Order: sequence, then C-alpha cells, then structure tokens
Amino acid sequence: MLQQTQVKTVIPYFNNFLKKIPNLQTLSKSNEKKVLKLWEGLGYYRRAKNLHKTSKILIKKYNGQIPNSFVKLKELPGIGDYTANILLALIYNQPRIALDGNVRRVLSRLFNTDTALAVNFFKTKRNGDLAEALMEFGALICKPQDPKCYKCEIRKMCSYYSSKSKFKSKRKIKIQFKNYDIFCYLKKNKKQIALTKNNDLGFLKKFNLPKIKASSKKVKNWKFLCNYKNSISNKKLNLNLYYKFSSKVPPKYNWYSLNNNKEFIPTFTKKIFKQISNLY
Repeated sequence: MLQQTQVKTVIPYFNNFLKKIPNLQTLSKSNEKKVLKLWEGLGYYRRAKNLHKTSKILIKKYNGQIPNSFVKLKELPGIGDYTANILLALIYNQPRIALDGNVRRVLSRLFNTDTALAVNFFKTKRNGDLAEALMEFGALICKPQDPKCYKCEIRKMCSYYSSKSKFKSKRKIKIQFKNYDIFCYLKKNKKQIALTKNNDLGFLKKFNLPKIKASSKKVKNWKFLCNYKNSISNKKLNLNLYYKFSSKVPPKYNWYSLNNNKEFIPTFTKKIFKQISNLY
C-alpha cells in the first residue's frame, strides 16, 4: 500500500484491510471484488490485484511462506527488484538495499558517486535495519530540497557535504500532459451514469469508466462541462468532460449510481462523479 502513497493516507486503509482480511489464508480465499473494494480510494489498483494473485501462489506453492530467493520472489506478480530486495533484507536479514528515490539520493550524496557503486560499501549484521534506516533517512533528513545537514549525524563522513565538486544525478524527463475527452451518458432524474470497460484509456481498460477518447477538436451533440487535470502514476492527463442526458446507452454500457455504489469504482471515475454531481 505504501508504494507511491503517503503513510498518513495508508493507515486507515491498512487497518480496515486487516480487520476484514486478517491473514494470508483469508486473502487467498477472498474474491477480487472484495479486495478491490477495500482498496478503493488508494489508486494504483494493479497493486491490489497482484497482492491477491500472490497470496494464492504463496499458499499453494510455498505453504504460506515468503521465498528467501531473489529469483523466486521476482516470479511473483508485481514483485520487481526493489520489492524483492527489501523483503529479503527485512525478513531474512540478507545484505540487500532497496533502491528507491530516497535511498539513491542518500548513497549518491554520501559517497559523491553513482549509487550503483555505493551499495557495495556497507558491511553489517543488521541488514534489515540498514535497509529501513536508509529509506527513512532519505525521507526525513537527506531530502531532495533543503536537506537537513545541520542535524545530520553522518555529515562529517559525507563526501557530498564536504566536497566542492558535487555529484549530480541525471535529471528526470518532464512528463507531458496527454489530452482526453470524457463523454458521460446521464439519467436526468435518477442520478445515474453509464460506464463501460471499453475505452481508449489503456492503463484503466479493465475498470468501469465513461466513454473516453483521445481529444478531438470537433465534439458534436455533447455539452461541455469542465476541464481538469488528473495524474495517475507517471501519467498526466488533461481532461475535457462532456455530458448528455439519455434514457438509452450503447451496448456494453451499464448504469451506475452517482451516490451509492456497492460495486468497485476506481478513484479516476469517482473524480468524474464529483464533477457530474454539480449538474443535479
């Protein structure tokens, strides 16, 4: 849950998730709709799907245990180098470091060099503590902007702090906004919207959304409601929202309530609901 999401946001979701699904066995036997409903609002729903798939594999293939092999861990759905390394460090105390943005920054500053070289400098029996400490240190002290060098306990051994020639990491490529038009079929008196899984927004193609197409200059027979921005993972979207009231909808569309939804609705769609609710 903490991938790409702040701790303060995750805490209530985490507590509620454990209340409803207290262990791996229960998770493996739960249906996907229940898991997604508990995850609703956190975004990045592929994480929930992969967690659910992995639980089934762990119960069936590994007797409910986390593999202690990097190769076997990476065979599990949703687990890449970062997650595999941090699991092996925290659970099995293996000498591994999970390289997220915070850790890369700490290592490149500490040794004033590329992080790929820096990870080999550490020797300790407390590998799990080291891996966790590096992440926390990067988030709280060695921050991207205005690092707290004045309270840093290791600044005397920090090459970045003492050197005039500072190592510079590569700049991130600026992500451009992509333009999409969203078309909402609405029922006038029942506060309902038509959703489908057939749309042009590929990374959300398996979820319930209104009609979505890449932006076109010509939009006929639809009323313009508003323009707004939305970011999903590393994708930035510029959205034009259109609507029309109708009692009938195209095939493969279904009506959903704008207020009460027992079905799982992704955050992206809920933001559309919020905009549409102003019409009623």
